[in-house]
Amino acid sequence: MKIENKKQIKDIIFSVLFVAGEGIEKEFIAEKLELSAKEVDKAIEELKAEYNGNAGLHVITYKNKVQLASNPAYADYISEVLNPIREKTLTRAALETLAIIAYKQPITKLEIEEIRGVNNCDYAIQILVDQGVIEVVGRKDAVGKPLLFGTNDNFLKRFNLQDLAELPDYDGLLERIKIIQEEQMPKSDSLYNDFKLPTQEELPDFLKGEENLESVSGDDNIA
Repeated sequence: MKIENKKQIKDIIFSVLFVAGEGIEKEFIAEKLELSAKEVDKAIEELKAEYNGNAGLHVITYKNKVQLASNPAYADYISEVLNPIREKTLTRAALETLAIIAYKQPITKLEIEEIRGVNNCDYAIQILVDQGVIEVVGRKDAVGKPLLFGTNDNFLKRFNLQDLAELPDYDGLLERIKIIQEEQMPKSDSLYNDFKLPTQEELPDFLKGEENLESVSGDDNIA
């Protein structure tokens, strides 16, 4: 879409960068806005002059891309405000994920995402692994040999259960779990036997050390 008023180029590009939230190729901006590379570069330099320095937002360029970023000088203030909000969001997701794993284990990440209706639950799983209440228990005997997750003895101890047969109903478990605390929980014995883990799937960084497991059929899920 061609910009009729050339004085608006800078402001339009700023709006695009603000909404995008990530780096955009300068050539792509020029193509879509029907601008020359020189016009785009000029607008970017004007934005840098206006917003860099002590401003809350900086305009940065890298690998022929341009992006809006927060002023690194204010990183501590940003963390102070946003980290509690992010922790609250991740905790809610972790609660839902833990309840699903408890009732449907052993279960893959994809199966968890299908039940929750979300596209990605990596962060929720990472929190639960860090808390020591779930772990990799094997691999599903299916294409790609996806990792299977299950609860462990720490889960039982944490929620005062003798065994999985004592699990309350789903809503009751969510109420019982409430908020997963921040302290690290020690890893303890799994509820499953240890197996040799094949190498079909790359382990994510937060699951390093869980290599000694092998395929487990998902047919024995707890209803």
